[in-house]
Amino acid sequence: MDGIHDLGGRQGYGPIDVDEPPEPFHAPWEARVLGIVRAFTRPAPWSIDWFRHVRECIAPADYLTRPYYDQWLQTYAAMMIDSGHATIGELATGKSARAIPGLPPPVPPEKVATAKKAMARFDRESNAVPRFAAGDAVVTRSLGARGHTRLPHYARGRPGRVESFHGFHVLPDTNMGGDGPAEPLYTVSVLATDLWPEAAGRKDRVYLDLWESYLERA
Repeated sequence: MDGIHDLGGRQGYGPIDVDEPPEPFHAPWEARVLGIVRAFTRPAPWSIDWFRHVRECIAPADYLTRPYYDQWLQTYAAMMIDSGHATIGELATGKSARAIPGLPPPVPPEKVATAKKAMARFDRESNAVPRFAAGDAVVTRSLGARGHTRLPHYARGRPGRVESFHGFHVLPDTNMGGDGPAEPLYTVSVLATDLWPEAAGRKDRVYLDLWESYLERA
């Protein structure tokens, strides 16, 4: 989705503050939101790509002005209402009016480490033959996607070189429902001069992990 989240390479948003203190949270409530999310027992259809898709549907003015974890809070609220696991009234009061059938309890603190090791994997076994190999010249596709995509806007329609093949991984663009197909995943390098005119004459390369359907043979 070509939403406001894909700011890479866009102009007009001012300089990046590289001197911001490296603190994990700006306020105690942000740490609490992260803790709740980590202990949150998700309904089966949810996936990280569904979360990203919903978050990227936030109105541009909200997306650019709300703190990062406030966006998370807004996103999970929308997901809970959309899936029927909570109502607006329940979220407004902070109290559940009914039990959710079949939903396990939150992960207790002493089991968090074990639960993290059991998180979903997105690599898949496949007997298919990848179209590309290391050293192949490719061009990234120019079109966007209807939902979340890992092909950044600034890198579309650009020539590149396949650096390595990482096996088959679930395609984020079609994985909003948690059942997306798996495709070959590559690391592709692109010359900075092919991305930004002001980089003319430099030999720097930008490395991107891109799925096969994002690429065409040069």
